[in-house]
Amino acid sequence: MKISLTQKYNVPGPRYTSYPTVPYWDESNFTEQKWIESFQKAFSESNSENGISLYIHLPFCESMCTFCGCNKRITKNHSVEETYIKALLKEWSLYCKLLPERPLIKEIHLGGGTPTFFSTNNLEHLINGIFCFANKAEHYEFSFEGHPNNTTYEQLKKLYELGFRRVSFGVQDYAEKVQKAIHRIQPFHNVAKVTFWAKEIGYTSIGHDLIFGLPFQNIENIVDTVEKTNSLKPDRLAFYSYAHVPWIKGNGQRGFNEENLPKDAEKRKLYEIGKQLLSKNGYHEIGMDHFALTSDSLYKASQNNKLHRNFMGYSASKTKLMIGLGVSSISDSWYSFAQNTKNIEDYYQLLEWDKLPVVKGHILTTEDLIIRKHILNLTCEFETSWNTENLYFDELPDVLLNLQEMEKDNLICIEETKIKITEAGRPFVRNVCMAFDLHLKRKSPETNLFSMTI
Repeated sequence: MKISLTQKYNVPGPRYTSYPTVPYWDESNFTEQKWIESFQKAFSESNSENGISLYIHLPFCESMCTFCGCNKRITKNHSVEETYIKALLKEWSLYCKLLPERPLIKEIHLGGGTPTFFSTNNLEHLINGIFCFANKAEHYEFSFEGHPNNTTYEQLKKLYELGFRRVSFGVQDYAEKVQKAIHRIQPFHNVAKVTFWAKEIGYTSIGHDLIFGLPFQNIENIVDTVEKTNSLKPDRLAFYSYAHVPWIKGNGQRGFNEENLPKDAEKRKLYEIGKQLLSKNGYHEIGMDHFALTSDSLYKASQNNKLHRNFMGYSASKTKLMIGLGVSSISDSWYSFAQNTKNIEDYYQLLEWDKLPVVKGHILTTEDLIIRKHILNLTCEFETSWNTENLYFDELPDVLLNLQEMEKDNLICIEETKIKITEAGRPFVRNVCMAFDLHLKRKSPETNLFSMTI
């Protein structure tokens, strides 16, 4: 019996927001001092030219969404806000003391958790506190994630006044049965209201996040969700594959059974139908799982080969240094990665001791840096080449050999010094990246680490 390409290539694999991926970091060669030297080097190379990025993790949510694998703390007690913001600003001040000059901030992204859990006044205090030690870079881009159920007009207005022009709202799916299964009851009216507010205020890039492959989800649901989305005309969309990783502690993915999830070809069909509908309405596919109108900066970056990918996802800005603030946040200096403690009490304690809350990381080797560049090329431009000496690596012939099967399936084209992913191969980008992933090749995981690739 002939199996489909989806069945053939739908295997556990990383999403490649970094290389090496977090499970393959070499913590034995990492120290806080090495991290400090690394981010200082990246800062000196890039601050005056491009500026730096800040990712700020705001972990609090009032209720648990059972599709979510993010680091979060569930509470209805809003008195936690001030303590956490005080800690964030303390962490930022520790970083700034290690820098020779005031940073120029090119990007800020407020992620979560639920950033709009925080009051307008506290969000203002956070951003003003950041700029006590920093300046805005030219052509900066500030963004945040909003929950349609609790984002207020005042929050949107104040963040706009503080320089934010991008907002993304988590939608997932509009079907009531799906929403109940993932514990995310969210009427279309709420999404429409915050979307119109953002347009009225003047946000230039409004995004909606959709997910396919959720429990009980079917074609009718996807069509309805995409049609409702099209009626609101957000500037960009993330259309993610649901990552089913119930083995991760505390992720809450236990509100439904395995048999309730669409599988393989059925799941892929949900994406393809959604993609067709989006294309008919003027959206262009960008990288993996993203779509944008031609007026959006993400589309323009993809057309100018300036698309970038990091722990914040796809970005129209490319900076060498991204500092992650907050519990569980990951920082990236290009030469190394560093992650903060995931435990909020430990986070507070380390800051009380005037210590950066970094607990693990990875110093990239020369080989890592080469592979990282190839994986970025594949995920951002759907091709990569080794036409210069600094992009060649010893195991490349083996990588090309392992990719021959994908070439036979017309998913890629292998040329003398280049690989191109075909239109038919775009759903399998993660699989192509896995062939380049030497850490994964040398040590296959013995336990569940990654969601399925398709």
